[in-house]
Amino acid sequence: MEIVERKLDELELYERNSRYHGEAQVAQIIRSIEEFGFTNPILVNDNGRVIAGHGRLLAARELGLESVPTIALTGLTEAQERAYIIADNKLALNATWDDVMLKLEVADLEAMDFDMEIIGFEDVEFLSLFGDGQNDPNLEWKGMPEYDNEDQTAFRTIKIHFANQDDVDTFTKLLNRQITEKTKYLWYPEAEIGHVTDKRYSSES
Repeated sequence: MEIVERKLDELELYERNSRYHGEAQVAQIIRSIEEFGFTNPILVNDNGRVIAGHGRLLAARELGLESVPTIALTGLTEAQERAYIIADNKLALNATWDDVMLKLEVADLEAMDFDMEIIGFEDVEFLSLFGDGQNDPNLEWKGMPEYDNEDQTAFRTIKIHFANQDDVDTFTKLLNRQITEKTKYLWYPEAEIGHVTDKRYSSES
């Protein structure tokens, strides 16, 4: 397959792409491009519609690049194109980290004074990787506003507002929970709540 430089205005994002690229993640891709260059070509169909590389295209636009390397995937049916868009993201998510090797690599990079933000890990993730399994609450709540939780007797409610979807995803990942459009509340630590009247605050829950 031939790598071809194409102008950005010749490329089109797939409007039904199910993988969300928030501002924070696009900023990480920008940092990666600035550090390593545009090392991963964007995959497109015959008409220039993106099949894989939506985040890279968004980052290229933010950087003001005139063109990017692309590879045209020819001969795919419409169904194959749409399936590959999902598979390209999902298959990558199915991989797991070798924590032992990851620790070694991260430790070596830190010793080399490399900017660790570029590789995309959050401080809390590094803490989980190198810590004793207990998260440092001071680090987890760094930057959070002060909150005075009014005593509501049977209920303890904390409302958290997020700046973007990336922050929501990070928060729910830490809790190992899922937020959907129908989610009314999250109970942490996780508990089976049959009715809202069953929701009681307990330090033992």
